Amino acid sequence: MSEHRITVVVITHNRRAELLHTLERLTALPERPPVIVVDNALTDGTAAAVRAHRPPVRLVEPGWNLGAVGRNLTARLVDTDYIAFCDDDSWWEPGSLTTAADLLDAHPGLACVTARILIHPPLADGGEPAGEPFEDPIVSELRDSPLEGPDWLPGPALGSFLAAATVLRADAFRAAGGFSPRLWLGGEEELLAGDLAARGWWLAYARELTIHHRPSASRDARLRRRHGIRNTLWFAWLRRSAPAALRRTAHLAATVPPDATSVRAVGEALAGLPWVVRERRPLPASVERERRPLPASVERRLALLEAPQNASSARRYVG
Repeated sequence: MSEHRITVVVITHNRRAELLHTLERLTALPERPPVIVVDNALTDGTAAAVRAHRPPVRLVEPGWNLGAVGRNLTARLVDTDYIAFCDDDSWWEPGSLTTAADLLDAHPGLACVTARILIHPPLADGGEPAGEPFEDPIVSELRDSPLEGPDWLPGPALGSFLAAATVLRADAFRAAGGFSPRLWLGGEEELLAGDLAARGWWLAYARELTIHHRPSASRDARLRRRHGIRNTLWFAWLRRSAPAALRRTAHLAATVPPDATSVRAVGEALAGLPWVVRERRPLPASVERERRPLPASVERRLALLEAPQNASSARRYVG
């Protein structure tokens, strides 16, 4: 079969071996979706390897590392209804993309569907897997989301999504402005998710979908934590009510490690304060949109997620 409703978008930065493995998996999918790779300032020969890949994939080279904003570039280029995001160390399971397109076709009030995530252990010597894949701990939180949604939702309603495991409606993504350049990478989804909800869209978890993830060994854990703390604070003060932003700030202050990475993250957040004040738009008390009325305020729904987020082992900034 050939799936022309979805384009798969991969952002990458100097992970040649992992990206080539991902491309082998994506181009072997029975759906045969178009694939776009965003070169976030590659210096390890990855771009040349992508150009030589067969079957061919499209390569976008902005010339510098845009982080998550590289996905925004591709949203202007795709001519499909939906975009399936994917990291260079993850790949979609055969059939999941068609199922995602069917779900979005059937539910016009749905902005995106997030998949079940299977974690693959690192490869042992000789290239063999060192163990069996297992569910990412975040999956249980998606599956048990406390949010109530309309009866037509194909799965639990979500307050945010995981970019590397989600298929989005392209026009909704573009209309909401995509990912913020200021957030760059690391928890960048929360702000976009809030803006989608404010426009009347629903987000859902779909257990029928599966994406596989073998976490790259080349991750910079301290950089990811720094950006995660900073972006969490920015989202809280950009979109949440003042009491909610204060609660989130207090929780982070009490739980993040008291080290140089945390201090730098808070410093970056404070340095962005003029921008936050200028751009602050608290989420609305209610939203009404044709065919997709929201029965509860976006802010109230996000408040229901505070306790699960605070108790989550998958959302702790301790790496």
